[in-house]
Amino acid sequence: MHVKEILQKITIKKGDITKEQVDAIVNAANSHLRHGGGVALAIVKAGGVEIQRESDEIIKKIGMVPTGHAVITNAYRLPCKFVIHTVGPVYGEGNEDEKLHKAIYNSLYLAHLYNLKSIAFPAVSSGIFGFPKDRCAKILIDTAIEFLENIQTSIEKVVFCLFDDETYGYFEEYYRKLI
Repeated sequence: MHVKEILQKITIKKGDITKEQVDAIVNAANSHLRHGGGVALAIVKAGGVEIQRESDEIIKKIGMVPTGHAVITNAYRLPCKFVIHTVGPVYGEGNEDEKLHKAIYNSLYLAHLYNLKSIAFPAVSSGIFGFPKDRCAKILIDTAIEFLENIQTSIEKVVFCLFDDETYGYFEEYYRKLI
């Protein structure tokens, strides 16, 4: 499959990820899955405290979610089926580009393992974690292209759902360079 064909599976939009009608939305989580701020708090507010409870159960079992890894919970009152919680890097901790790539790749792989057809991402790590928005856009879009190019997957649609104009602008600008 050529990059142009793959790009047809990718959508860049401005909006509220908690309203996305996809199989899974991605939560930009912290290692302890404490959903107390940013997109994580918005997801729990819209989806219900059950998301936090299920996240707490995961932490009881595994201790913590390392940076670059992803876990999945039910979505409860959200319009999607699942929430994939991925831990992106905090800017300044070192090796952030590789860690962010891994977080996005592992989220896509988890969706693939669950045989999902559609997934929506926020700009992981670019809010509270301080990752530069332009680099975030490039890494997220490039990782989605790489995944769709190299994995025979059920995923047919990858949405980057950005909350603010500035972040949307960086994603849209990078996407337009590729088409």
